[in-house]
Amino acid sequence: MRARWLAVVVGVLLAAGVTVPAQAANILSNPGFESGSLSGWSCSGGSVVSSPTRSGGFALNGAVTSSDYAQCSQTVSVQPNTAYTLSGWVRGSYVYLGVTGGSSTWTPSAAGFTQLSLSFTTGASQTSAQIYVHGWYGQPAYQADDFSLDGPGGTPGAPTAPGTPTVTSATNSAISLSWPAASGTVTGYRVYEGTSVVQTVATTTATVSGLPACSSHSYSVSAYNSVGESLRSAAASGTTGGCTSTGLAKHALIGYLHASFANGSGYVRMADVPDQWDIIDLAFGEPTSVTSGDIRFNRCPASECPNVESDAEFIAAIRAKQAAGKKVLISIGGANGQVQLTTTAARDAFVSSVSAIIDRYGLDGLDIDFEGHSLYLNAGDTDFRNPTTPVIVNLISALKTLKAKYGSGFVLTMAPETFFVQVGYQFYGGAGGGDNRTGSYLPVIHALRDSLTVLHVQDYNSGPVMGLDNQYHTMGGADFHIAMTDMVKAGFPVANTGQTFPGLRDDQIGIGLPAAVSAGNGYTAPAAVHQALDCLVKGQNCGGYSLRGGASPGLRGLMTWSINWDHYYNWEFQNNHAPYLDALP
Repeated sequence: MRARWLAVVVGVLLAAGVTVPAQAANILSNPGFESGSLSGWSCSGGSVVSSPTRSGGFALNGAVTSSDYAQCSQTVSVQPNTAYTLSGWVRGSYVYLGVTGGSSTWTPSAAGFTQLSLSFTTGASQTSAQIYVHGWYGQPAYQADDFSLDGPGGTPGAPTAPGTPTVTSATNSAISLSWPAASGTVTGYRVYEGTSVVQTVATTTATVSGLPACSSHSYSVSAYNSVGESLRSAAASGTTGGCTSTGLAKHALIGYLHASFANGSGYVRMADVPDQWDIIDLAFGEPTSVTSGDIRFNRCPASECPNVESDAEFIAAIRAKQAAGKKVLISIGGANGQVQLTTTAARDAFVSSVSAIIDRYGLDGLDIDFEGHSLYLNAGDTDFRNPTTPVIVNLISALKTLKAKYGSGFVLTMAPETFFVQVGYQFYGGAGGGDNRTGSYLPVIHALRDSLTVLHVQDYNSGPVMGLDNQYHTMGGADFHIAMTDMVKAGFPVANTGQTFPGLRDDQIGIGLPAAVSAGNGYTAPAAVHQALDCLVKGQNCGGYSLRGGASPGLRGLMTWSINWDHYYNWEFQNNHAPYLDALP
């Protein structure tokens, strides 16, 4: 009966075009950790132990914490449209085994080593798979041993992947690259931007030309020969020259002004904002309803702000700031201003109403501070380069329309929380049953990257976030600002989508901070802020963190919530940081 059943199963798979290996073979490297190390594996919170083990002398120990579920993963070459079986022996509570972007299994409790296993079939063009094991937040450490991925390895005889490319130079219309050679027999190399081949060369250098001025690009490289093509390298980002000057200070001080409310910190008149502030964001324009797209800016009433100035005085003070080289923007959203552009009618209302605010007060541009549930990704919307979710698509369209209407001098800034940007390194949208808002700013940033003046992510009110070193970083110290900013500069793979978010130019990047202890969770002492600036701008005093994106001498500066809170605390933020920014090279 068993032989007959197996023959029937194999026949069904072959009829479906699925390759069935003639003989199972474990294609994982160091599957039982018998090297005595984590060689072949990429781990967060993992180590090799000699006890307990299921067999041999070593096993994996996953040191779970309240903020890290201690994942270990390994990426292997596979063949397209082929059946594989994954198994592993685990010990502990809530231990998971799975394939990134595919199926998974788990055990709620295993006092002794228990085998987990699953089967999957690769896609029609899939050449690699990432398998993983992890525990769960707040549980005890788990152990794992004797993993097996049964099936054929990648195409024999194909070259290995080249090393990560480096941008060697850039002009107004071209970007030049070089990369470490692949091993094996190599006929040539293919340079990819996204999924498109933009250059095919015989050497380890290439120049991609015909590019628009002041545009950002991300490239990966593969090697090929007569047998097949290698996996692609990690991506490198570059930007062409020819950017239009915004008229901003090289290192700017950016702050939000409570123009429509007092918020316990008191009202600050526009004319009383000190000259040290280079960008002043008027907080906030809010919608008449969540989905209307109709944005209104209501100045603080005298009942709440007894010292509020008249509209005429307010506008005159704005003109004086602008005459001194400052930029004044309307900020849309905030914690209470949920904006969901679910329809094209809402998109058009957004453009019309925001334009009316800008025109009435003669403002220099717009800040997008969408929080809460304003942005999210529908199921299946997994390509940040080509989003399909209406609230994302319509916001992109609206911002492009406003930029086109007001021209190159239009200042566009964004202030997302880390949840909507850097957390996209681990999770994107609702894939795997997670929160469908994770990483949801990425398609907006990417679509507007050539129009974006400053992205100042809020490095506050945040949980621990995994950085490019695959370690969790916690707000309140220099380390958090260094790691979070480096992610924006270097770019990063987007969760399990197989795509890489390209980094931004350093002049487009700012750091968001609370002005004082009452302004938000994650207050950072001035000395730690200066350490972060030294690391990011000069490449010095990084505290052991290695910058993946390199130093950023043009880093735009610091943003704070808020000017009002800084005034309340006797200008602590301004007095400590404005001189430091001015002294940076």
